[in-house]
Amino acid sequence: MSALSELKSREKVGETTIDPAEINKFSAIAAEWWDPFGKFRPLHRFNPVRLTYIRDAVCAHFGRDSTENEPLSGLRLLDIGCGGGLVAEPMARLGAAVTAIDASEANIKTALAHAAPLELEIDYRCAAAEDLLEAGEGPFDVVLNLEVVEHVADVDLFLQTSAGLVAPGGMLVMATINRTLKALALAKIGAEYVLRWLPVGTHDPRKFIKPDEAEAALSRGSMTVTEKAGVSYNPLMDQWRISSDTDVNYMLTAVKA
Repeated sequence: MSALSELKSREKVGETTIDPAEINKFSAIAAEWWDPFGKFRPLHRFNPVRLTYIRDAVCAHFGRDSTENEPLSGLRLLDIGCGGGLVAEPMARLGAAVTAIDASEANIKTALAHAAPLELEIDYRCAAAEDLLEAGEGPFDVVLNLEVVEHVADVDLFLQTSAGLVAPGGMLVMATINRTLKALALAKIGAEYVLRWLPVGTHDPRKFIKPDEAEAALSRGSMTVTEKAGVSYNPLMDQWRISSDTDVNYMLTAVKA
């Protein structure tokens, strides 16, 4: 049995990546996605760094010029766990044909409402990654998993399902939090209890995933990790930047032969 067939078999017997408690948690604050001073303020501060990383990684992989107005034109892109559309909208502006999914209907409604007056063509759907795979959707040139994997019920199934949605020659970009004591101190205790950047309970540190664990799961989906990068915060400058420190926040790029 092929890896893709095995995944579809697992989904047919009821295995899912959705954690209902996590969906309810984010649905309750869905109206705040586009408030740069609200509960998603850290994502708004973090977003420019990850958008630049994604644009440059995609352009490098597909031989595009990142200085063009729409360097991603002609590429099919899937944003899994899109939330209110903070990444889907910029990707559409860069020219990609964007499909954006989220298991929270409230999140999708917020994303649709924000995109409508901007006349952005984004295919928003309330769905999970396994729904698309089972329906034979895709494949996509680019698949994004940004700050999602630490909220799913089955990390291995989620990453392999995501890999199954990547076209041959395509790529996946993932961003998440490492499972280290440093991440516990900064991303959990510091961000939620000390600085109050995030609502208490946003993250469960037991769900944080180490880069080698993510790499192993993606490899079972026929993907090869080609780059890992840390995303570090400078409190003096109140700025995020790409770095070599993957102890807390990190991003990785994987490609499918």
